[in-house]
Amino acid sequence: MAGSTLASPSAEPLDGRLGKQVTPAQEAWRRFRRHKLAVLSCFILLLMGLGVILGPTLWPVAINDIDFSARLAEPSLAHPFGTDDLGQDLLARMIYGGRISLAVGLAAMMVSVIVGTLVGAISGVARGSVDAALMWLTDLFLSLPQLPLLLLVIYLFRDTLKEWVGPEGGIFVLIVVVIGGFRWMPVARLVRAQFLSLREKEFVEAARALGASTPHQVIHHILPNALGPVIVAGTIDVANAIIAESTLSFLGLGFPPDIPTWGRLLYDAKDYLDTSPHWALFPGAAIFLAVLAINFIGDGLRDVLDPRRVL
Repeated sequence: MAGSTLASPSAEPLDGRLGKQVTPAQEAWRRFRRHKLAVLSCFILLLMGLGVILGPTLWPVAINDIDFSARLAEPSLAHPFGTDDLGQDLLARMIYGGRISLAVGLAAMMVSVIVGTLVGAISGVARGSVDAALMWLTDLFLSLPQLPLLLLVIYLFRDTLKEWVGPEGGIFVLIVVVIGGFRWMPVARLVRAQFLSLREKEFVEAARALGASTPHQVIHHILPNALGPVIVAGTIDVANAIIAESTLSFLGLGFPPDIPTWGRLLYDAKDYLDTSPHWALFPGAAIFLAVLAINFIGDGLRDVLDPRRVL
């Protein structure tokens, strides 16, 4: 018929349910579940989290029980992960160390994301000397060698914090602050770039024209739209923090020897790789699975939070 236009097939929803409204949460879940590795990684990370939380209830073995008769025993029903050179049960020590390693990763991520978001937001909103000074500070921290500085700071302050907070709490606070304090720079640069782009968008200009103050623009308009890349960067920071804590523990500069983090278990097992490879295999596999799962979850969140990706 003249003057009429056929409806485009693409106008109908992909699932064929015309007129059915899809909430943002449903759309986010639809995008995320298309990433099979991300869904599998969530399941693996959930199992690891439940394992370290509920593990002492299911496997009530003390981490410091010494049994020289079972020294360097291979995995068995009595010791599913085997034992170390003192006959201590590795499964119990893995469960205890997993709490610390995962807690360090999450806490250090929070520190880096909060500091990086704050610095990037101020730099992205401010102009002139404030922006230049903050970016100069960011570039300065990026240029510093991280591992030597981590070692130096731990050497200087660990004894003081042990006296104030205790051996375990002091080292935990120190490692979290040090790791998070040296990993906020990429987040700051990312947030600044997002702010510089978003503050020129039409919805921010409309809010500005209606008389919204700068803090109101930042809190209600710019920051919520900049959180997507920050969340993805935060998942990567968790993995990096776990690796950094494991590295420090492997070098003997992390938690005390009687606190069995995954990195510390690797450090203790390095002299027995030929005779007792299981001692290093299980903590190494735990670090590998945790880091790999978190990275895949970050990939899935990137697909969810990127509106330009069509899944």
